[in-house]
Amino acid sequence: MVQTPTKILTLEEFLEQPETEPASEYIDGKIIQKPMPQGEHSAIQTELAPAINAALRSKRIARAFSELRCTFGGRSIVPDIAVFTWERIPRQENGRVANVFAIAPDWTIEILSPDQSQTKVTKNILHCLKYDSKMGWLIDPDEQSVFVYRSDRPTDVFDQPEARLPVPEFGKDFNLTVGELFDWLLE
Repeated sequence: MVQTPTKILTLEEFLEQPETEPASEYIDGKIIQKPMPQGEHSAIQTELAPAINAALRSKRIARAFSELRCTFGGRSIVPDIAVFTWERIPRQENGRVANVFAIAPDWTIEILSPDQSQTKVTKNILHCLKYDSKMGWLIDPDEQSVFVYRSDRPTDVFDQPEARLPVPEFGKDFNLTVGELFDWLLE
């Protein structure tokens, strides 16, 4: 059987395609569909974004967005949570939030799903840091640990329940321990 090679899409052509469910990402010229979130992933994401917004959005410091497409540096990715400082949120002329975010988030947060490649997710976080993200979190529900990536220091791993998770400087009003994060899986 002869297979016809599929046409390689440019980033611009990819962005013209209809959205998929779950979202697809454009990485190094390849289209990769994210896995469908499962229970633990969904529970953490559903609690974490509003918790960040409760601490930072009301003060107009930053805003957390779930499943937001961010296109920059030749990639189009969809972090589980993308946090942007208030002044960097793309806006329409009327002041409303823009539909297109062509910049890296200030803080990118990924929650590892059981069938997801930790390497692929880590590469997306590192790509964000290369394009001026201040911090990246990789939350691993199975290991109950959080890998914290920063461009100016080695990666840290937080897995003790009482450990307070570091946040970017702009997020100092948001406080969360490892135990509080993973307690969302019990309630």
